Amino acid sequence: MRRLLLIAWLLPLCVPVVPLRAATLRPMTTLLAPVVRLSDLFDDAGPLAARVLGPAPAPGERIVVEARQLAAIARMFGVAWSPVSPADVAVLERRGRLLPREAVLAALRPALAGVGAPPDGEIALTGYTAPMIPAEAAAAASVEQLDYSAAGGRFAAALLVTAEGMAPLRLRLSGEVAEMADILVPAAALPAGAVLHAGDLRPRRLRAAALHAEVVRDPAQAAGMVLRRAAGAGVALPLADLLRPGTVEKGAHVMMAVELGGLTASVQGVALSGGAPGERIRVLNPSSRMVVEGEVRPDGSIAVLAGSLPVPAGAEVATR
Repeated sequence: MRRLLLIAWLLPLCVPVVPLRAATLRPMTTLLAPVVRLSDLFDDAGPLAARVLGPAPAPGERIVVEARQLAAIARMFGVAWSPVSPADVAVLERRGRLLPREAVLAALRPALAGVGAPPDGEIALTGYTAPMIPAEAAAAASVEQLDYSAAGGRFAAALLVTAEGMAPLRLRLSGEVAEMADILVPAAALPAGAVLHAGDLRPRRLRAAALHAEVVRDPAQAAGMVLRRAAGAGVALPLADLLRPGTVEKGAHVMMAVELGGLTASVQGVALSGGAPGERIRVLNPSSRMVVEGEVRPDGSIAVLAGSLPVPAGAEVATR
């Protein structure tokens, strides 16, 4: 506990006043005002109880008035009190609270937007320590000076904080502003081949710089699509990882349907190119090493086109 002398109490002497009854020392007082009054030290202090003795300690701090100073103050203002022992002290504490970070950000955001920063960007403060303000007062923060670099999103600012019962406080702040993106991510891990539904996704806000590809931002982009590969919970979904149902990827093993004289025969093949339902792709018959052209069906099988002439695999590659 710090023991400080209240120099401000050495005020001009006044005419002693004899109180109606003996005063009582207040060993602990929580101050609600920016000043210390005689009544903060003594109960039944007499007619001068409201007399201001000096400024209160800073918000969140305290001062200790020892027995000798208390006795001097009592004599100066005619208070009927004297210490019983050197252990008689009065502790004056000023209630305080930390300036909320939200108040700082609320002042910075419009100022940063005014110099070209993303208006809804994420503001990160470097080494910020919240100052103490009076617990009973509403604080106001405003930006007095601002330097901003659009290239790296870095900024430096001078912030003025005012509150009733407190001297104006100036803070030096620095940090960065990052552009944010609202996207949709899987609410839970999903396996490859899963068909996406609206309930599989949840919104998430990420730094735009962390997205290295076009990702799902709208439910319509994902509804009914098939995952090309497994997706982790909360991880951005690249549009390139979504396939329409029935889409065939290059190199995939597919079933070819061939119509011969009114009969349909099924043959295993390998897709030489990728395609969605309704698109035409080339398919290799591994057994005959012949390549035919077919149309992708919604179920992922290939309907060999009528009149499609098989081409030897080597010749097909040479003509591509």
